[in-house]
Amino acid sequence: MAGKPSTRVYSLSERHPRHVLVPVALLASTGLLLTGLSLPLMHAQQMIFWKSSYSVWTGVVALWHANELLLAAVLFFFSIVFPVAKLSALAVIWWVRLADGQREVLLHWLEMLGKWSMLDVFVVAILIVLVKLGPLARVSPRVGVYVFTAAILVSMLTTMHVTRLAHRCLRSPS
Repeated sequence: MAGKPSTRVYSLSERHPRHVLVPVALLASTGLLLTGLSLPLMHAQQMIFWKSSYSVWTGVVALWHANELLLAAVLFFFSIVFPVAKLSALAVIWWVRLADGQREVLLHWLEMLGKWSMLDVFVVAILIVLVKLGPLARVSPRVGVYVFTAAILVSMLTTMHVTRLAHRCLRSPS
């Protein structure tokens, strides 16, 4: 039956039970992402009297209230929705029993989402520029930048590892 698509149904966690680092990395990345989204990314100070801290979430809300709807939407989708969708797809690929064809489709979408990952960095840069109100403003990074960056890095490394394991399963007959 050469050429016929495989109908094997399995989860990657079943095929690779020794790879306990994958679920740990998925949980760590999810925790880091949720924490990084809520922690202050930066602290802005203009002159002596005005001070404010911004997280990704408060940045989205502030942009929305300032009627910067397009920028709020870009920040929301690329910094919140895309990373959550990527982690959700990874979890499905790892834990859910799928046929090879279904897994290939999810891997394709995961790779497409991964190509947009660098926009997270771009979004943080946009937020910094938007908050910087004048030549007397100082913007300094806060712990949220590092936690958010760690979440994206762990997610990227986990995606590469899971993709490699999935492709190995697609090539092997058992």
